[in-house]
Amino acid sequence: MENKIIVVNRECPALLVPDGISITIKKDTFVTLTQSLGGAYTVLVNGNMARVDGTDADALGFEPIVLEFDNSGDETVVESNVWKALSAVYDPELPVSIVDLGLIYDCKIEGSTVVISMTLTAPGCGMGPVLVEDVKYKVGLVPDVDNVKVNLVLEPAWSREMMTEEAQLEMGLF
Repeated sequence: MENKIIVVNRECPALLVPDGISITIKKDTFVTLTQSLGGAYTVLVNGNMARVDGTDADALGFEPIVLEFDNSGDETVVESNVWKALSAVYDPELPVSIVDLGLIYDCKIEGSTVVISMTLTAPGCGMGPVLVEDVKYKVGLVPDVDNVKVNLVLEPAWSREMMTEEAQLEMGLF
């Protein structure tokens, strides 16, 4: 992708890469789009690299990802909604969702809190903080979720056998 200069048309949340620190890009800020992958956008802003979630793509002039959730009607968190949100989180370096990669080891709903145990494709993955914040952001969009806790675990170690067949085909691993 060729770098493209864009003027942000509304305030927009983003994550600094690789720290995962939340920032807000102000309206009318010039950013340079460097990558679009897995429904997220990597931009250069004020000398920093930041990742804008696909649900906020409209701030960059693109069609946003719209997550539609089922409503239980009784103020309880619906587990299928949590998995839908998790499936919309893509590895920052691969065009595959973290669910299809097999990075989610456990997901528990405790009232309005969702507790997720997940791993990384490599223990020293520099994008780990960004991935964790992506999970918190997307799962936080689920109706009736008030808190998201992510436990990063390294045992068992991730391996490509944990990927779905579709993900293995997508990446040419079979």
